[in-house]
Amino acid sequence: MVKPPGSLPACLPEPLNGSEPMRNLTPPHSHSTGICSSPEVIEGSCQVPGSPQAAAEVVVSGIPQAVPAAEAIAFRSRLETAAKELLAEQKLRRLDISIRFGAAEAGRPGVSSSANAAASPTKYIPREPLFRMELLVIPADVRDQLIRATRLLELRTKIFEEWGLREIEPNPRSALNFYGPPGTGKTMAAHALAAAGGKNIICASYADIESMYHGEGPKNVSELFQVAAEQDAVLFIDEADSLLSKRLTNVTQGSEQAINSMRSQLLISLDNFKGLVIFATNLVANYDTAFDSRVQHVHFPVPGRDARVEIWRRHLPKRLPTRGVDCGELAEASEGLVGRDIKMAVISAATRAAMNQERVVTQEHLLLALANIRQTRVEKESAGRSGESGGHGPR
Repeated sequence: MVKPPGSLPACLPEPLNGSEPMRNLTPPHSHSTGICSSPEVIEGSCQVPGSPQAAAEVVVSGIPQAVPAAEAIAFRSRLETAAKELLAEQKLRRLDISIRFGAAEAGRPGVSSSANAAASPTKYIPREPLFRMELLVIPADVRDQLIRATRLLELRTKIFEEWGLREIEPNPRSALNFYGPPGTGKTMAAHALAAAGGKNIICASYADIESMYHGEGPKNVSELFQVAAEQDAVLFIDEADSLLSKRLTNVTQGSEQAINSMRSQLLISLDNFKGLVIFATNLVANYDTAFDSRVQHVHFPVPGRDARVEIWRRHLPKRLPTRGVDCGELAEASEGLVGRDIKMAVISAATRAAMNQERVVTQEHLLLALANIRQTRVEKESAGRSGESGGHGPR
């Protein structure tokens, strides 16, 4: 016998009273993942081919408007799992699932009427950019490349529709790969591009996408691009070395096959994505040629003296009380360092001044912070060399 809605598994909540009119997350004729990602989605239902002809309907009433988007998405993910379990336990051929929203707002993150929104993972949530172009100090040619990438999206209708270039590129996109030493501004530039375009940003890394479960990695890649497309967000994938490297040959282990599957799915998702996607890596030499031809490489170098002067100026807020600060001298003292080092020096100097109950940050505070950063770097490099030699130092 098929269980009625009131006796569903514990992870499915009882219906709530007083909800607004029903909004079905799996509309007719939808072939997207919908509520159930494994069974085929047919006429708003989850259908398992070859199973008995029984059918049931589940109506979940009341995800209130006040529920945070992340919690609403997590709930729908748990609902998907419970639906699959119910299909298996009851040997159902079809399970119709509808979700009602209390005073749902159109376009509210996590409460979309799209079927695909039901499967959006909580870790892929668009957020407001943290940085603006005004804080970014990069060479002029790098800035020009970034501007061209955003302008391509703005002019997409004219270039690809009016001028007919969609005939040779059905899915116009901007795909950038930021590469260079750590701390040179790659992450800041990704946020700044999103802010310049008036968009939110989704940040992910290889660790976020990789899964210990076989076959989940490609699904995570697909969901990541899907959420970015639905939310019209800039997609930023950090630590992309492992994702964009050459695909493995002579595969003998399941883990190697999983990596290749993930990279193949990334190619498919990248080709179908119509927005701006940005990869960031410290290494670029080992990229697969298939990715190489699909992205525009943008190099972020270690800043020169003039750039360091400007970085110091932009990292000293007007509200920060200072005395006797010389950005030229600081630029000389920070030769070989990058923007992240300068930011940490400013924070360290201000922290020291505040802890000592001093009213201003001085040049001496900043120079001392730089000296400490250099000393820490020397110690790390020394420890690294000691580890490579086996760690057999004097006893």
